[in-house]
Amino acid sequence: MDNNNKRKIVFVINPASGTQGKELILSWINERLDRERYDMEVVYTEYAGHAVEIAARKAAEKVFAVVAIGGDGTINEIARSLVHTETALGIIPCGSGNGLARHLQIPIESKRAVDIINDGVTEVVDYGKINDIPFFCTCGVGFDAFVSLKFSQAGRRGPLTYLEQTLRESLKYRPEVYELEMDGNASARYRAFLIACGNASQYGNNAYIAPKATLDDGLLDVTILEPFTVLDVPALAFQLFNKTIDQNSRIKTFQCKSLRIHRSKLGAAHYDGEPMMTDKDVEVSIVQKELKVIVPRNADKGSANVLQRAQDYINGLKQLNETIVEDISHRNRIILDKGKEHIKKLTKK
Repeated sequence: MDNNNKRKIVFVINPASGTQGKELILSWINERLDRERYDMEVVYTEYAGHAVEIAARKAAEKVFAVVAIGGDGTINEIARSLVHTETALGIIPCGSGNGLARHLQIPIESKRAVDIINDGVTEVVDYGKINDIPFFCTCGVGFDAFVSLKFSQAGRRGPLTYLEQTLRESLKYRPEVYELEMDGNASARYRAFLIACGNASQYGNNAYIAPKATLDDGLLDVTILEPFTVLDVPALAFQLFNKTIDQNSRIKTFQCKSLRIHRSKLGAAHYDGEPMMTDKDVEVSIVQKELKVIVPRNADKGSANVLQRAQDYINGLKQLNETIVEDISHRNRIILDKGKEHIKKLTKK
C-alpha cells in the first residue's frame, strides 16, 4: 500500500494503570500490527488528564484511530476527546475491570485485541453524560460509587475479595431517599442503596449491573437497588455475575433518555469507576451514536451465545459457592472467638 494511503494510528499508553507489562504489549503491537495498512505512533501519558489532551490533538489531526492501552479510566479520557469526531477509539484492554472492552467483546488477550485493530471494523455507539462529564460504561450515585470503584480495582486479585468486602460494607450503609424525574415526566421517590445508569452492561470483571444495556439504542438502563438484608446477599452476588440481577425482587429497572436525580444532601457519584462529589441534583443523559469504536468483526450483537451463557452460569455458581463458604467461615470464626472469650471468663472465676 502506498504510504500516502496508510491510515495513521496512535497508541496511548498509561504506564500507571492495569495489570500487564506495557513493554510486552508494545512488542506484540510491533510484531502483529499490519504495517501495510497503518503508520503507528506511541505516546505515553505523564499525568492525570494527559490522555484527554493527546486524543484531542490527534482527533484534530484527523488520524484514523487513537488506541487506549490501559483501563476504563484511560479509555474514558481518550474517548471523551473522540466523541463527535471521525477518529475511532481502539482498545487494547489491560486495566483491572475492562468493562467497556468486555461489553464490546474485545478480547482481554492483547495479541487478539491487536488483530481486531488490524481488521479496522468500526461501529458508532452512544455515550452518556453525568453533570456534563462523559461516561461510556456506567455512572451512578449512592453506594454505587463505592461498588463501581471496588470492581474497577479488582483485577487479577479477583473480584470475589471485593465482592465480599462490598456486600459487607453495604449492610452498614444507610440508604437514601431519591426523587427521580425521567424524560421530564413527574418525579417518583425511591429509598435505595444505589442508582446505577448503564450505557454498557457492566462495571467490569463481568459484574453486570445493567444486563440488558446496549450501546446503540439511545437509552440509559437504570438499576435501582432497594434496601436489602444479609439473607439477600447470596442471590444478589450470584445474579450480578450471571446477568440476572434485574430479576431480583430488590431491584427496579427502567430505560430513559434523561434522568434527573434529586437527593437531600451532597453525595458521592462516579463515572466509569472514577469517584466524584456532586450537588443535591444530578443530571444524567444519553447522547446517541457519536463515538466511533473499533470492534470485533463477528461480535454477537445480542445476548451472549449459549456457550458463553453456560460459562457465565458455571462462573456464577463457583463465585456464589465461594462467597457462601467464606461467609460460613467468617461466622464460624466469630462463634469460636466468642467461645474463647466465654472460656476465659469461666477460668477466671
